[in-house]
Amino acid sequence: KYKRLNNKFCKEQYIVPYLMSSHPGSTLQDAVALAEYLNKMGRQPEQVQDFYPTPGTISTCMYYTGIDPTTMKSVYVAKTFHEKAMQRALLQWKRPDKRRLVIEALKEAGREDLIGYGPECLVWPDAPQQRRPKSAAEKPPEPKKPQNKQGWAKAKPKKNTRPGKGKR
Repeated sequence: KYKRLNNKFCKEQYIVPYLMSSHPGSTLQDAVALAEYLNKMGRQPEQVQDFYPTPGTISTCMYYTGIDPTTMKSVYVAKTFHEKAMQRALLQWKRPDKRRLVIEALKEAGREDLIGYGPECLVWPDAPQQRRPKSAAEKPPEPKKPQNKQGWAKAKPKKNTRPGKGKR
């Protein structure tokens, strides 16, 4: 319907999802579940904001007290910078700069099944460490430089470009 109305009125408009991470009551497992849902739906949000308390809101009350005032039940509140960063990274799992945090968050949440190559996976696993030689004796030989210089361009002599030097 939205697309049809835009076409009718010759408008080019888009719906941009805007998500908030680390909201009071949201756990790391909730962030994983939302990331799974977004992945299943083929969505990759670009705009994600960490929750910051603003005066006069129920969310701020929950943030400072750890209690939902509508139910008077205890709620979880992510307060450390690192945990907020992990929740945010999970919602932006496709960003390469968030990859390490996503892997760390999935491991902490016990969801290593989402690290792999399948369509349901959020990130690829770390590449296996390549074996490095331990001593100089084990180093592979360096490739030899070509002895025949035919075909190679010769360097041109530099012109004297300093002021006051050269022909006048």
